[in-house]
Amino acid sequence: MDAFTTLKAVAVPIDQANVDTDQIIPARFLGRTRDRQVEGFFHDLRLDPNGRPREGVTLNNPAYKGAKIMVGNTNFACGSSRENAVTTMVDNGFRSFIAPSFGDIFFNNCFQNGCLPIRLPAERVARIRVILHELPGAEIAIDLAKQTVTGPDGKTDSFEVDPFRKEMLLKGADEVKITLGYESDIKRFEDKQKQEMPWL
Repeated sequence: MDAFTTLKAVAVPIDQANVDTDQIIPARFLGRTRDRQVEGFFHDLRLDPNGRPREGVTLNNPAYKGAKIMVGNTNFACGSSRENAVTTMVDNGFRSFIAPSFGDIFFNNCFQNGCLPIRLPAERVARIRVILHELPGAEIAIDLAKQTVTGPDGKTDSFEVDPFRKEMLLKGADEVKITLGYESDIKRFEDKQKQEMPWL
């Protein structure tokens, strides 16, 4: 998993509230191998029944090509527990999501896959989306160490993140890798415990 330290990238706005995981990757794509699930990314929003790009859909605008940040609305990525909702977006290049609120399971799955979900006040997120529509291709800068987001208008906002999850992202590690980093401490504890409590 790649470390997440700073990110400056094109951001794409998604205005709809309550975007659910079945919209992010429809269930019919879940049986595919991960490399083929990439095609499921917002499939039914982006494409019509004949597979042609829908007109007026932000995700189809070439100006947002290569976006690595998605700015959503309230309750973003709610619904089922499918981790594929995160991995499909990771495989389509996204590393961070900004919204007023997230589906809990999606929020947790982000950290397991090297992504940073950021909660900001609804009014601020709405303003950022407006600017991104006005200036397609505009960038947002994120600094995880400082816990700041600098919007396309140059305004900087602070965000909260769990310290352990922050450490995981900065190191590009999951819980197992972080735990193994304390292997020598664990061994010392176990050796001491054997001496002091041999009956265990």
